[in-house]
Amino acid sequence: MGEPISYIARKYIEEGVDFVVARVVATEGSTPRKRGAVMLMREGGHTVGTVGGGLLEAETEKLCREMLRTGEKHRVHEFILDEKQMEKGALEMGCGGDATIQLDYISAADPGNFVEEFKIRNRAYIFGAGHVAKAMDPVLRHVDFETVIIDDRAEYANRERFPEAAEVIVCEDFDHCFEEIDPDEDSYLIIVTRGHKGDLTVLRQALEKPFAYLGMIGSRRKNELLFDTLREEGVAEEALAHVHAPIGLKIGSETPEEIGVSIAAEMIQVRAARTPEEEKADAKALLHA
Repeated sequence: MGEPISYIARKYIEEGVDFVVARVVATEGSTPRKRGAVMLMREGGHTVGTVGGGLLEAETEKLCREMLRTGEKHRVHEFILDEKQMEKGALEMGCGGDATIQLDYISAADPGNFVEEFKIRNRAYIFGAGHVAKAMDPVLRHVDFETVIIDDRAEYANRERFPEAAEVIVCEDFDHCFEEIDPDEDSYLIIVTRGHKGDLTVLRQALEKPFAYLGMIGSRRKNELLFDTLREEGVAEEALAHVHAPIGLKIGSETPEEIGVSIAAEMIQVRAARTPEEEKADAKALLHA
């Protein structure tokens, strides 16, 4: 699914290419992308990533070009995405929300602390806040994943149970579990709800989203029954082949803690396969320095 944006940014610096990084740092209401979305524009106007498309993207690209031309180092711009507020300078978009974009000019000759600061953690979206999620959350954070916990039960999805997760979201129900998140090609989706119905509801939606990893808990028999339901709905076999189900590496796991470790191990395996070879070599060099 392509190299993560953090690796592309590092390549630009190594190649001596200046660029502007645009990041969605805050949103309110309905917006095409949520906080954390990133776009890079290098000299010449070439872009990778997206902050939302449409007029929001077009106006952000204009700001990036201007910063590349002038060398301005930093800018924060607030966009109103409501065509009903044109008199306030809003973009002619029907989203109705607001998005704050932070733009930073990065000089390849003097990037400062950018490489360290821009080391984007992969986001792990955990659907279900039960025993497995609670056991898995600290494991994933210790191996450099940001965790986002999503459940329809406030008594499970709360800061008491997940004090260090990046986000804890209580959704109306699993039919609406993607409304407050914005997964991309670097996202890891873990389905561990409390039952088959919830798993199927999340999986049905997840297959329509971009992801680096998609896994679902359950026995082979249970998962095949859910797959048969999706096949009957017209989901292609090729799409189902991307689902890690049963989830996790085969290590004989039984307890929630062991299952959490097996899932984390499988996610690490997938992440390592996507990491460019030069990044792996740099990591090994640091370990042996």
